[in-house]
Amino acid sequence: MTREFQVQGVPVSELNRRYGTPLFVYDGDVLRDRFQGLRDRLHPAMEIFYSLKANPNISVCALLHSLGARAEVSSLVELTTALRAGVPPEQIIFLGPGKSRQELAACLDTGIHAVVCESLPEVALVDELARERGVRAPVALRVNPRFAVKRSGLAMGGKPRQFGIDEEELFAQTDLARRFPDVDLMGVQVYMGTRILSEDVIVENTTRILDLAERLTTAFHLDLRMVDVGGGLGVAYFDGESDLDAKVLTDRLNPVIEDFTTRHPGTRMIMELGRYLTADSGTYVMAVRYTKTSMGERFAVADGGTHHHMAAVGIGSFVKRNFPMAVLNRLDEPPTEEWNVTGPLCTPGDTIGKKVPLPPVRPGDLIGVHRSGAYGPTASPGLFLSHGYPAEVLVHEGRCHLVRERDSPDDLLRRQRLYDPAAHDISH
Repeated sequence: MTREFQVQGVPVSELNRRYGTPLFVYDGDVLRDRFQGLRDRLHPAMEIFYSLKANPNISVCALLHSLGARAEVSSLVELTTALRAGVPPEQIIFLGPGKSRQELAACLDTGIHAVVCESLPEVALVDELARERGVRAPVALRVNPRFAVKRSGLAMGGKPRQFGIDEEELFAQTDLARRFPDVDLMGVQVYMGTRILSEDVIVENTTRILDLAERLTTAFHLDLRMVDVGGGLGVAYFDGESDLDAKVLTDRLNPVIEDFTTRHPGTRMIMELGRYLTADSGTYVMAVRYTKTSMGERFAVADGGTHHHMAAVGIGSFVKRNFPMAVLNRLDEPPTEEWNVTGPLCTPGDTIGKKVPLPPVRPGDLIGVHRSGAYGPTASPGLFLSHGYPAEVLVHEGRCHLVRERDSPDDLLRRQRLYDPAAHDISH
């Protein structure tokens, strides 16, 4: 009997029958194990905030929050999502270099724990909005430090960036409290990079961030009630990469946290995690429509592609490598051929896997892209060629839950308005 991929005992053929393809399916057990595996080992003073940008599905957020995760959001919709998922305002922080007046107002009106400001003009706007409301706005300053991250898939500090206030500029602002009397400068945030797969690098970055926070506290006489050390914990997608060892990481990181919290017992410590929590839980499932050969290379043309999963083709990476892929309905057949796995879009860029080792592929086969629980549909051009976004299913405690309906043509056209040139033709 042919062995097929299952999620908590639910065969992929059953998922295909019930929901169709393309489809993102999330395994709730993997989400729980990933979160709990770190939470049980990490120093209790360090809180885990789920970064919704990795996967903003409201059910994914709600499940992680039920396990103890707080929320880090970067848009008005993400803020609304977190609140509707049950995250209380005091467990939410809001980041982003270009927040709108509406978003900042919502932060103050909702009463979230902190607005992370990334420029002095933003601090000024928050000060103005707080004064209008007769409140003091809790603000953490995002710092762009002098030092740079090592071995990061995507560096976000240490160079000219839109993120944060340069360390040198910030230390030169000796009168921040006087200039912004309706702002409560209560915290510091630094995010150095993402996709870090070295425990030593994470420990070193955290140590340097905490040192920077202490220096700022001394310089500005801050009542330091929050330090956000970012995160950037990576996931191994490609050959030659290895996942972080949670035990090794926490054995090295916990003494650093303990040392800091001993000196600052009233300071809330935050780590932001997105990809690390969700990536391994997700599989992107595509059905093969056609197979062909072209100039000696094999092509499997599927109903899904880069319009749903741009991350799988190396977004933000200079090296284009394949995510782990498999023919899900025939797992027991060994890979004997190389296949280019492509989607339905009219562009050569719609190649989700190049020369992927697979068994002989046939029309109707279900190809899965593993480790697809982060940066899937919402980090992809879902409206390209008007295909729309796929369905999303969460399997939790052995039961399947449709957590996002597939876009229909009516969904895509509902917000458009038809202009009729004939109705305005004055020549008639």
